This record gives sequence, C-alpha cells and structure tokens, in this order.
Amino acid sequence: MSNLPNLLIVVADGEHARFLRLAANNALHCECAFDSTAAHKQSSDLGTDHPGASMHTGSTAHHALNPQHDPKDLEKLKFAGFVAQRINAAAADEGFGRLILVAPPHILAAVYAELDTRSKAFTLNTLAKDLTKVPDHELWPHVKTWVPRVHRFVNTPAAAR
Repeated sequence: MSNLPNLLIVVADGEHARFLRLAANNALHCECAFDSTAAHKQSSDLGTDHPGASMHTGSTAHHALNPQHDPKDLEKLKFAGFVAQRINAAAADEGFGRLILVAPPHILAAVYAELDTRSKAFTLNTLAKDLTKVPDHELWPHVKTWVPRVHRFVNTPAAAR
C-alpha cells in the first residue's frame, strides 16, 4: 500500500486540470485542481476582435487578413505548458513515481512535449480523451488498465481475480 501515493493521474484539457491520487479502496481523490485564467473569455477578449487589413499598392481596395492563430487556442497551449510545469515540479520533488496523463489529443501532445525527461520516464501511459467533466468517482474504469495489478485488486476477493 505504501506505493499508492506514488501514482499521479493528471486529467486536463486546455482550461482545467486535476491531479488525482489513488486511495487504498481504489477511489480517486483530487489532490489539487487548476483553472486557466482565460478559460471563459472569448477570443475577441484575448486579442483583437477583428482581423487586420492590407492595401495593395496602386489600389484603393482593402483586404482583410486572417489571423495566424486564434488567441483562445494560444491560451489553451499556454495552459498546457503550465500543467506540464506543475508535473515537472512534482517529479523534481519526488511527488510521484508513476504518471498517467489524460487529455484531448492536441492538449495531450502539448503537455507531453513540455515534460522533462524525468517526468516522461515516470509516465505509465497516456489516454487521448477529454475526461475533465467526468467526476473523480467515475474515472476509475478509464484508467484502471494502467494501474499496477497490485493496486487494482485491493480489497477484492481472490475468487474475483
């Protein structure tokens, strides 16, 4: 049982993140949660609300320029970097020995890209799925496959194994 706190399960998207731990009864408990400061803002509130314009030489016509990146998407990527920093800090403090990372595919890729080698080495598995709205007590079926066998069958009769 002493290894249970060594497992960290991170469930995130571009706006919310939860760090979960496994209890002795296989229940998942939220250790801490983070929300993006820009989570509920519109793209227009994060940057300019209309594209720029250009003018061609010798013409009076103006042509709108499409923005290169949506400000809200950039904020989501910044939040993914913040989540990765928190995971890296926990790894450096020996706050976990195993990691399961759950996030939508584009956020999962962004978080994983920002993890340092130590955090990546502790990663048991990743799940490319958005489970941020799933309550803690309903996450177990999604992650139990990767939880080490000794922890999956805590308090389970031997006949049920």
